[in-house]
Amino acid sequence: MSTAPAPGADRSTDSYLPEHGNGGYRVTHYDLDLDYQVGPNRLGGHARIAATATQPLLRFSLDLGDLRVRRVQVDGKPAKYTHSGGKLRIRPQRPIADGARFRVEVRYSGTPAPISGRWGEIGWEELTEGSMVAAQPIGAPSWFPCNDHPADKATYRVSFTTASPFSVQVTGNPRSQKRGGSTTTHVFERPEPTSTYLMSVQVGLYDEVELGSGEVPQRAAIPARLAGAFAHDFGRHGEIMDFLRELFGPYPFGEYVVVVTDDDLDDPVEAQGISIFGANHVDGRRTHERLVVHELAHQWCGNSVGLADWRHIWLNEGFATYAEWLWSERSGGPTAQQHAADWHARIAGDLVIADPGVDRMFDPQVYKRGAITLHALRHELGDRPFFALLHRWATDHRHGTVSTSDFTALAAEFGVPGGFFTAWLHEEELPPLPA
Repeated sequence: MSTAPAPGADRSTDSYLPEHGNGGYRVTHYDLDLDYQVGPNRLGGHARIAATATQPLLRFSLDLGDLRVRRVQVDGKPAKYTHSGGKLRIRPQRPIADGARFRVEVRYSGTPAPISGRWGEIGWEELTEGSMVAAQPIGAPSWFPCNDHPADKATYRVSFTTASPFSVQVTGNPRSQKRGGSTTTHVFERPEPTSTYLMSVQVGLYDEVELGSGEVPQRAAIPARLAGAFAHDFGRHGEIMDFLRELFGPYPFGEYVVVVTDDDLDDPVEAQGISIFGANHVDGRRTHERLVVHELAHQWCGNSVGLADWRHIWLNEGFATYAEWLWSERSGGPTAQQHAADWHARIAGDLVIADPGVDRMFDPQVYKRGAITLHALRHELGDRPFFALLHRWATDHRHGTVSTSDFTALAAEFGVPGGFFTAWLHEEELPPLPA
């Protein structure tokens, strides 16, 4: 067998963030045992990672932030490693053959902190009483070793132990709680393929309340002081869930959880099966209901239907923004046409949203022009075919990864000419809005 080092082992194929993610293998499962002390913000972790080599490997790497690595094993045997610059570089005792399954164990500990980048600090953050993880797009390595690329989806089991008074919400379905002395161990499982940036941990002094009734279990973890305002602001959540299921098909996960932190947040953040809002997003007047819709819509568009590469991010944000407009139309607010006309008059039209560039991947035009593009497509097709297309998109690609070309290929099946998307997605100039 010929074995060579993995070319670009420390880099992924992502066109925007090649320094996040790694070559030479795909992860199939993460098993994380975590022990967390809230006061000193201390985390101890034991990660067991199952992976499959996609080429012969003499070495490989994982993404991991500023945490101390204590031991690394590959297939049960100690492995040599170095850890610097956010990369844990591992050389196993024996080469790994192309196509071989292998298992990595990493024991680590330290004070988790967000990872600095062009968007500020992303990842594990301390709150006034507790902590939270908002990992999009580069924050996952702030709390566990991983292959941090959106297309490398895996299943998860997470065991999280902390002081018993604290509520713990982790991406995944709750499986068990076991109290021992002053701590409680919470076990969660995420059986659906999940991107690393969509894994989250939320720790706080929260009350758990029902979020909505219906076929999909919906609950929330909130500060007690916000109970009244929350009940009003999220009072239509069951209706919103039913509406989005009508648009996109069956809800793709086992349950949906909303966490409201006792601190203010700049923006809400979605994880897989969880959305996180700040206390400032709950005011008792439904001021931010559009954000409630936006984050829930991401469960289909962005989470279940994930990205092959960050340059396709309009598929996440354009769809979630258009879901806001459709809910507004359904619930008696401004129509989607009114929203589209308003934003068409406001955005600059100086961005190619199918490839906005890494510095502008979260530009408002990615969100708003993405939604306007979908509205123009609705005009092009008519309502019945358009909504059939939305449903097909979310169900055909359920738990998969997609690119812009996948969407345009589906639209072509509905008779949409390629020139339509050339103007809306691949050119800077903003086309006229259909009347």
